[in-house]
Amino acid sequence: MTADDSYGRLDDDDYPAYTMGRAAEMLGTTQGFLRAIGEARLITPLRSAGGHRRYSRYQLRIAARARELVDQGTPIEAACRIIILEDQLEEAQRINAEYRRAAESANLTATS
Repeated sequence: MTADDSYGRLDDDDYPAYTMGRAAEMLGTTQGFLRAIGEARLITPLRSAGGHRRYSRYQLRIAARARELVDQGTPIEAACRIIILEDQLEEAQRINAEYRRAAESANLTATS
């Protein structure tokens, strides 16, 4: 991979660009918090060749949402479950919207 390839990947939300220390610093939390949400299977960081956890921007957004809930007094396990359910609801709504568009398109075609 060339340096140009590496820089291009920085725009990729799924590229694991952040070390655990940097991720914790950016979120204003502890490394233990990141380990806890990993153990709760909210996020699964990738591992570097040396075995160190690496986080993507997408994972940091999820971790920030978890921290927000925990800061409001929600237990970490419950916060993780809430976020998983929010994600599942969002996906179900997206699929339903696709089905509605397809059904509307089929109805327009059938009535034409």
